[in-house]
Amino acid sequence: MKIAQVTPLYEAVPPKLYGGTERVVAHLTDALVELGHDVTLFASAEAETRARLITVRDQAIRLDPAPLKSDLAAHMTMLSEVLKRADSFDVIHFHTDMIHFPFFARCADKTITTLHGRLDLKDLAGVYERWDQFGLVSISDDQRRPLPLANWKATVHHGMPGEMYRFSPQSSGYLAFLGRISPEKRPDRAIEIAAKLNKPLKIAAKVDAADKVYWETVIRPMVESNPLVEFVGEIGDHQKSAFLGGAEALLFPIDWPEPFGLVMIEAMACGTPVVAFRCGSTPEIIEDGATGYLVDTMEQAVAAAGRAHLLDREAIRARFELRFSATAMARRYLDVYGDLLARRPFAEEAPGEAVTPLRPHEDRSFINLA
Repeated sequence: MKIAQVTPLYEAVPPKLYGGTERVVAHLTDALVELGHDVTLFASAEAETRARLITVRDQAIRLDPAPLKSDLAAHMTMLSEVLKRADSFDVIHFHTDMIHFPFFARCADKTITTLHGRLDLKDLAGVYERWDQFGLVSISDDQRRPLPLANWKATVHHGMPGEMYRFSPQSSGYLAFLGRISPEKRPDRAIEIAAKLNKPLKIAAKVDAADKVYWETVIRPMVESNPLVEFVGEIGDHQKSAFLGGAEALLFPIDWPEPFGLVMIEAMACGTPVVAFRCGSTPEIIEDGATGYLVDTMEQAVAAAGRAHLLDREAIRARFELRFSATAMARRYLDVYGDLLARRPFAEEAPGEAVTPLRPHEDRSFINLA
């Protein structure tokens, strides 16, 4: 298949530091190429990909030092480049929320859109009702709750290349928190859990401008008052194996409907169990008592973190490879693409031309073989 992957432009593909959507797009794109498909990636110039790259911005937006920039203008420019080439693709896979809907209405039947964010926002329902011809993919079943009547085609859980993460057969005895300092991620819970267990906690997280007050007034004082807590800051992919692999458990104490949570499967790739609050996607990702523990209260979280070292780290890595590898994700998306193509005619007759009929051995089941 000839497949276009259209990514947001906020982070590099894959991100240099923190970032989820663009990381998933990078791994999906490479896995599709490895499976033999012709893939074109629309992204900023620093993208690292095995696909054909169409550069639509000189660099990703977040780390661009320019003081004034327009993310809307950047994405509109990219969509224009995709639209010019739309006829050359069998499938156009968007990861850009809904911004492309008005531009691609005429060819919506060759598009699929993965929604990566939360969907319980006031204005979203009207958009997905107005442009209901666009097929949607959720990244967890739970993500769909606010929009149950949207045009859902499948749920595809994220995947990561196993070779990126080094399996660690034993930990170094600390607990870990990886992600973003924000109220909904609840790093305060992570600090409290570690304090009650008298265990070291390492926090590797970025602080967005919107969360600086929360960092300065809530989390930073908690970090500075506890000598067992170490704030590492934002880390990149090359640092994650050591950070996650050395942890006795990853703490995922969220307090919001997390659509997926990549850090959970990154920890599993290192063999590290996850202690997660039962919220959003976590019951779909964590197998309670096998790859980690699902908890509902702080008391349960403390108890679970205290016994996480008893779980089989090799079994956790094996479950990652089975359920959350980049290849597994790509194969699931190929099923989605195949269903999309099956609903469209194999060929359209051009003026004055006859369509050559398929011979019996030329059925199109190849679209699902990869």
